[in-house]
Amino acid sequence: MTYDAIVLAGGAARRLGGADKPALHVGGRALLDRVLDACADARATVVVGARRATARPVRWAREDPPGGGPVAALDAGLRQTTAELVLVLSADLPFLDRDTVHALLDAAASDGAPLDATASDGVLLRDPDGRDQPLVAAYRTEPLRRELALLATEHGHLRDLPLRALTAELDLATITAAAPLASFDCDTWEDLAAARARIREHGSVLEQWITAAKTELAIEDVDVDVKTLLDLARDAAHGVARPAAPLTTFLVGYAAARAEAAGTDPARAVAEASRKAADLALRWAAETDPAQSGPVQPEETGSG
Repeated sequence: MTYDAIVLAGGAARRLGGADKPALHVGGRALLDRVLDACADARATVVVGARRATARPVRWAREDPPGGGPVAALDAGLRQTTAELVLVLSADLPFLDRDTVHALLDAAASDGAPLDATASDGVLLRDPDGRDQPLVAAYRTEPLRRELALLATEHGHLRDLPLRALTAELDLATITAAAPLASFDCDTWEDLAAARARIREHGSVLEQWITAAKTELAIEDVDVDVKTLLDLARDAAHGVARPAAPLTTFLVGYAAARAEAAGTDPARAVAEASRKAADLALRWAAETDPAQSGPVQPEETGSG
């Protein structure tokens, strides 16, 4: 699906004491970078706010005047988009995922049907408390441009207008995300602390860490078989020595990369390298088991 993305990153963050909210980290990654990862397949991504380093290339825009509010920021971003469908996001969504983004886009595009005037003007994400989120939404570009132009004509400007002044004029549907935290935003220090705690919860910490590490290392084309690699690390630690665990998994990754370069599927390369290394660790461990040492040789006795 072809779409453009607009990420609003220029708010004053008053409840955070004016901190640079998009740059705050959750799980070792800036909030803005986490949002940019969720919409990585956008044809064009426009970030409205002060320029900064980002994990992937984006276009930059600035509302007029800077700090002029979300409606002015949305207008500035929309001026740099050309797709018929635009995803609009705030920059403080640590748990937004690609599945939620695609669900919004699918709903806004009527499950892939051509964009036409009979469909709704967009789709908002509804959070678990029943609140609609206009900054986690997919909009049809033409009605969005139309209503922004009408607001500008009516008020003479878009500065400091509330988002509801825009959304009230649009025909909007809603969906609920499969991931309940997809719309969780960080408006306060308490929200930030909660996000940092949630990302370390036992049930999701490995998934969150692997996603962060893959993004940091620019690895996108391989799924991590967590169970296989953890089993390998256990076998190496118990059968050889504890430091062998991380060293072995590194060597497996290196071997898999070489196999991929020779044309092997990445997932298959990891699986095969893991199997070979695990078998070696088990053979190594077997040598310390008396039951696996073979028959005991009789002692030689002297003659006479």
